[in-house]
Amino acid sequence: MTKPGVALIGLGPASQPHARSLMDLKDRVDVRWAGSRSAERVRDFAERYPFPTTTDLDAVITDPRVDAIILLTPPSAHLELAERCFAAGKDVLVEKPLEVSLQRASRLVEAARCHDRRLGVVLQHRFRPASLRVREIIREGRLGPIEAATIAVPWWRPQSYYDEPGRGTLARDGGGVLLTQAIHSFDLFRSLVDVTDVISAVATTTGLHRMGTEDFVAGLLRLRNGAPATLMATTAFYPGHPERIEIIGRLGAATINGGALHVAYLDGQAETVASDGGTGSGASIMDFPHDAHRALIGDFLDAIQQDRDPFVSGEEALATQRLIEAVLQAAAQNSAAPRAALTKAQ
Repeated sequence: MTKPGVALIGLGPASQPHARSLMDLKDRVDVRWAGSRSAERVRDFAERYPFPTTTDLDAVITDPRVDAIILLTPPSAHLELAERCFAAGKDVLVEKPLEVSLQRASRLVEAARCHDRRLGVVLQHRFRPASLRVREIIREGRLGPIEAATIAVPWWRPQSYYDEPGRGTLARDGGGVLLTQAIHSFDLFRSLVDVTDVISAVATTTGLHRMGTEDFVAGLLRLRNGAPATLMATTAFYPGHPERIEIIGRLGAATINGGALHVAYLDGQAETVASDGGTGSGASIMDFPHDAHRALIGDFLDAIQQDRDPFVSGEEALATQRLIEAVLQAAAQNSAAPRAALTKAQ
């Protein structure tokens, strides 16, 4: 079978695990281009990886040898570039989040549908061994009905991280901790326990950061079966700790701590999946293995060859972004309510 031709667009820090993954997958894929409008980033990338590079994105998008494009630009550029890729007959794998707003994210998903192109999204936590195993356990009913669940993302980012132009802004990133950092764990959480409703939420920017969006979010959620769930996500928890998901079932409980899984059943049995490394929870944002990226890209290549949707499709990512928007809207309403009450009292 002919190997599909793939190109990268966007050569910032997010390109590193993708480039390493594509090198591992060299028997399955031909990397035709790695492109960026920044000549400096092109030079830096070319020194690290053995792929053809260019600053001419038009040449990348229109190259007939390219079957699919991996978009790794800031979110605010996703829609425009993806529409051009779809129009040129390319499938697209886009870095999370889909776009800076739910409206633009919906337009991106609709564009893929209109052009009959595949759209995958880089939410690689779903491909960690621990994630795959706990999904299987839940599907088999081994935990029994889910009675409650929690997710905590106690990460850290120094102020220098947000001092980079555009970081943590609505204009470039679309949001703060929930859409930019915690989205990986929140997407996994939503897909595992079927979160459907937001009961209440708060969001704020702590005194540890100067930034345009939130660095702390907490919420009370509801699962489809009516069970309660809680959320906490921050980039103000120094020095940063692995994200944690806890699922309480009638027959046992499962805990995902970073990349590790521990399951304890009420009948006394237990099972574990060991961690495969860091999670990027601290100041060193790329401190994690690229195994999950490699698995996600492998699934995307399978989707091309098998003529199916990727496991993390545009629709799946859109459902997660829709839930994130609901959390932030609930937080905004709660923030306005005390001010309104105070004004009335005065």
